[in-house]
Amino acid sequence: MSDLIEKVRFLGEPRSYGGTAKHVEAHETHMSWVFLTDNWVYKLKKPVKYPFLDFSTLEKRQFYCQEEFRLNRRLASETYTAVVALRRKPSGRLTLSNEGQIIDWLMKMRRLPADHMLDARIRQGCVKRDDICRIGELLAAFYKRCSQAPVNGNAYLHHFKHEQAINRSILQRSEFGLSDLVGNALDTVDEALILLRPLVKSRISRGIIVEGHGDLRPEHICLTDPPQIIDCLEFNRAMRIIDPYDEVNYLGLECDMLGATWIRLLLYKVLERKLGDPPTAQLMALYGGFRALLRARLCIAHLLDSPLRHPEKWRPLALLYIAAAERECLRLRPVRNVRMI
Repeated sequence: MSDLIEKVRFLGEPRSYGGTAKHVEAHETHMSWVFLTDNWVYKLKKPVKYPFLDFSTLEKRQFYCQEEFRLNRRLASETYTAVVALRRKPSGRLTLSNEGQIIDWLMKMRRLPADHMLDARIRQGCVKRDDICRIGELLAAFYKRCSQAPVNGNAYLHHFKHEQAINRSILQRSEFGLSDLVGNALDTVDEALILLRPLVKSRISRGIIVEGHGDLRPEHICLTDPPQIIDCLEFNRAMRIIDPYDEVNYLGLECDMLGATWIRLLLYKVLERKLGDPPTAQLMALYGGFRALLRARLCIAHLLDSPLRHPEKWRPLALLYIAAAERECLRLRPVRNVRMI
C-alpha cells in the first residue's frame, strides 16, 4: 500500500504535470484515485480485488484502462483522450514522461464543466426538454450500433437472478434492520422474475439485448454540445449486457430520485420512437423495482466498508431507494395476484 501512497502523493502535486497544472484536486473512490487538474482528469486504479473486479496486477490495470478507453469512446469520444503510463526514472523519481520503467497506468480525460452535468442541472432546476430529447436520441443511436454486435442475452437473465439473490442477502442482514421494510419488495421482484421470464426470453431471442453502458446515471451525463456520457462500467461485461429500455429506465429512476420525475417518461417516449419494440408496463416495473433494490443494496453495503466513510449518509439513502422499489412494485401487484390464484 506504501507504493500506492507514493503514487497518490506524486499525482496530487501540480508540478508532476509538466507545468500544465496550477491546481490538483484528489478524490478517492472504492476502486480509484481521481486527480482533477485545471483542464484534465487522471484516474489511477487501485490494486484491489473484489468478487466483481480484479485490478490486483499491473497487467490487469493496463487491460482495464484500455477497456475503459475503448468502451467510453463510444459515448464520450471528446472526453477520453489516452491511456497514459506512470513511470519510475532510474533516479527513483516518478514521472509522466516517456523515461523510465512503467509502474502503473492512468486514464486521461478532458475535465468536463461540473455545472453542465445532468444531476447538477436537475438540482439547479434548469434542465430543458430539448436536453433530454438529445440524450434520448444519442442513446437510441448508440443502442442501434450496439445491436449489430452479438451478445449472450442469457447472461442478462443470469445477472438478474444472481444480483437479486445478493440484494436479498445484503438488504436482510440483521445489523441493518431493514428486513421488515424491504421484504415485500424483494418478494415481489422475485416472483415477477419468475412470471415475466418468458417476456425477457422473448426479448433475448429477438436480439433486443445489447452491450450497453452499465452505469447510466445523471452524474455521468454532461450536457455539452455534443453531450458526453462518461464512466461506462468497464470491469465487468456481464453488468453491461442489458435491455436498452431497462438501462434508460434506470437513468429515469435516478432522475426521479433527484426530483425530476418528468424525465423518465420523456426518455421512454424518445426510445420508443427511435427503437420501437418497448417492453410491457409490468416488465418496465420489474426493471425499475430490481434497479431500485440494487441501488438500496449498494448504499447500505457501504456500512460494511473499512475504512467507513460518511456513515451518516448510507442508511437514509438506502431507505429512499427502498421506497422507490415499493412504488415500482405497486405496478407488479397484478403479477403477484395471478401467482397466488
